[in-house]
Amino acid sequence: MVNAKVNRLKNVNSRYVKMPFSVTVTVNRSFRTTAPFETVFGLLADVPRSGSFFPDVEALTPLGEGQWKWELERIGIGEYTLQQSIYACRYESDREKGTVIWTPVAGIGNAVVGGSWTVTPVETGSEAALYSKGTLEVNLPGFLEILLAPLIRLEFERLVDRYVENLEQELSRPERPSSK
Repeated sequence: MVNAKVNRLKNVNSRYVKMPFSVTVTVNRSFRTTAPFETVFGLLADVPRSGSFFPDVEALTPLGEGQWKWELERIGIGEYTLQQSIYACRYESDREKGTVIWTPVAGIGNAVVGGSWTVTPVETGSEAALYSKGTLEVNLPGFLEILLAPLIRLEFERLVDRYVENLEQELSRPERPSSK
């Protein structure tokens, strides 16, 4: 009888104990620029240069063999830190196809991110299409998921939107583009 009560208590308490949850975010963005294909592709295929336009990057570290580790600034609300995203990706670019593809590197950080840029020449310059999907492991109590998951998705989408805006600005510069 006592063991049964203890087991029930453990089950009830386990719902409120720190149990991480995952948040998955998928984004699709595109933009057109008057910059030629070679300029746009060159910028997007250069991981550290392209990454310098992504907001709130604390560190972008080369791991060798086309792999890069990303560490983003902590996500917080007021004075409370909710999460820091850390992940690594392997990058491959194919100029003929106009693609830059990144795939997750297992075992690094608390997120898994993959995606691609596809650059297409158009009559007036180029079009660049971004696809990215990431899953972040949030090390907070599971009951907070309903409140935090939408905020985390919104923040990631905001960062991606700023990234695309920063790239558009760089590619629209008359002396295009210089190292940042």
